[in-house]
Parts: sequence; C-alpha cells; structure tokens
Amino acid sequence: MKNRLILASSSPRRVELLQQIGLEPDEVCPADIDESPLKAEHPKDLALRLACEKARAVAAGFQGDYILAADTTVACGRRLLDKAEDEHYARKCLQMLSGRAHHVYGGIALIAPDGGMRTRLVDTRVKMKRLSAAEIDGYIQSGQWDGKAGGYAIQGVAARYISFLSGSYSNVVGLSLYDTARLLEGAGYTL
Repeated sequence: MKNRLILASSSPRRVELLQQIGLEPDEVCPADIDESPLKAEHPKDLALRLACEKARAVAAGFQGDYILAADTTVACGRRLLDKAEDEHYARKCLQMLSGRAHHVYGGIALIAPDGGMRTRLVDTRVKMKRLSAAEIDGYIQSGQWDGKAGGYAIQGVAARYISFLSGSYSNVVGLSLYDTARLLEGAGYTL
C-alpha cells in the first residue's frame, strides 16, 4: 500500500501547484501554529522554521505518511514583509518594493514515513519596476494583494511589474516545485 501525502497547508495555491506536477495530496490538513517571528529572526530562517513547525504539528496525527509543509516569506533587505491584511499595508509594501530587488524565501519541510525530516530553503530574487502612484492605486483596487506576503501575487496582475526574476518562479507563487519533487523522490515517494 502506498503511503499517503498529507499537505500541512491552508494555501489553495500550494494544492494547485502540486497538481501542476501531477501530485494530488491525499489530505490537506492546515497546521495551527504561532507564525510570529522570533526577535531578530532573519526572514529566511523564519520561512524554514515555520515549515518545520507546521510539518511537526500535523505529523502527530498521520503516522507512517509523508507530511509536506511550506512557508513563504518576502524580505526587502532584512525587513520582513508580512501578509497584507489591509490596503494601507499593501500600499506600504508596494512602495517599498517599487524599483528594488527583494527576496522571496520558501521553506519546505518533509517528514517521511520513518519520521525523518528533510528540508530545503529556496531563495528567489525578484525585482519590481518603479511603480507610479496610478499603478499602485490600480493594483490596490484589484484586491490581488489580500493575504499575500509582500502585498502582491506574482501569478496575477503584478506579473506585469516584475522586471527580473532569478530562481524558482513557483517558489514566489508559494512552493518550489523542483525542490519539492526532489525532496519527495529523495524520501522514497513515488511521483
């Protein structure tokens, strides 16, 4: 009998990304953890720590299965740009990212049926063109910033503002498919 794949995430984007490479999670079980950064924690360390904590939180209920968890953070320098929950914060993020490069860090954690954990930290560098006030206003009106780290979703309207990307595009959407596939294969999961 094949071991099941449990996705420890509430993100519909992660499910869609996995489906893109032919993977259908057997169950989606969001982890209920405190996602607050630790004092002076770098955004890349936060992404990996949260992915590991999510995997551990869900693993207790799924012994003998593959538990896949991920977390994405956006950083402008060392400054963490949280998920935008209101228009004011989304606007602030876009103003900060305008004309600058930033990093999108993806932490991925996989707990195998034997209980061993494998992890990856993916770093994608993204540059946004200098945005006019009208472009920022238009993007805010689109609503596509809602709940998105850094106040934008690359797979939507914001794609027209991205002048440069180095690394994994799917990482910016929410999960590096290349790295996820390698982790699963390395842990013995049949893709």
